[in-house]
Amino acid sequence: MDMPGYACFGYPKVLDKIEKKYGLMARIQYGGGLRLMELVRLRVKDVDETRGIVTVRCGKGDKDRTTVLPEALRGEVAERKVQLRKLHEADRAEGLAGAWLPEALLRKHPHGGEKWPWQYFFPAGKPAVDPHSGLLRRHHVGEDAYASAIRRAVDEAMIDKNATSHALRHAFATHLLEGGTDLRTIQTLLGHADVKTTEIYTHVAKGIGAMGVRSPLDGMGGVPV
Repeated sequence: MDMPGYACFGYPKVLDKIEKKYGLMARIQYGGGLRLMELVRLRVKDVDETRGIVTVRCGKGDKDRTTVLPEALRGEVAERKVQLRKLHEADRAEGLAGAWLPEALLRKHPHGGEKWPWQYFFPAGKPAVDPHSGLLRRHHVGEDAYASAIRRAVDEAMIDKNATSHALRHAFATHLLEGGTDLRTIQTLLGHADVKTTEIYTHVAKGIGAMGVRSPLDGMGGVPV
């Protein structure tokens, strides 16, 4: 993990340069610190603009967790849901199979994939044949397509780093730490099993010492002369 490189990742420039179709994805990833696959697998029910919460289901270690949906994105999310609802209704009218569901959930809710809350929040542009079931359905947007869009945005922003989409997750943690959020809270938001993993960010966050704490003296502007 090239943490120094990630710490210098110019996220505002990248978010400005990324293609419009992937813009909300990038803002939610940075705004909530999601891993790539956690992001593309989000369902409509997982993005709660009213409460400002994003729910990650079956994240690393097969665990669920909640993280932050930025206040600045709530209106955009609400508008997107209106458009997604129209797409969902069109897919149902076309007779497409419902969204893919894990086997255990499908046994419990055989028609759950046809329900609005379980549709992907970032659906693919076109339906495709599911190679496992042979059914024609709409999957989530391809992770490779999104990752490529991030790399193009990095190039457009002329950032001299080999940054990937995961850099947005690292920027989320680093900037929270720089803003005074405690390590345990960041650990929970990121879904780290061990706080030692989160402690890595103390070595790259500006103004944060190895103890993971910003001294109150630093907040006063230093030592008076």
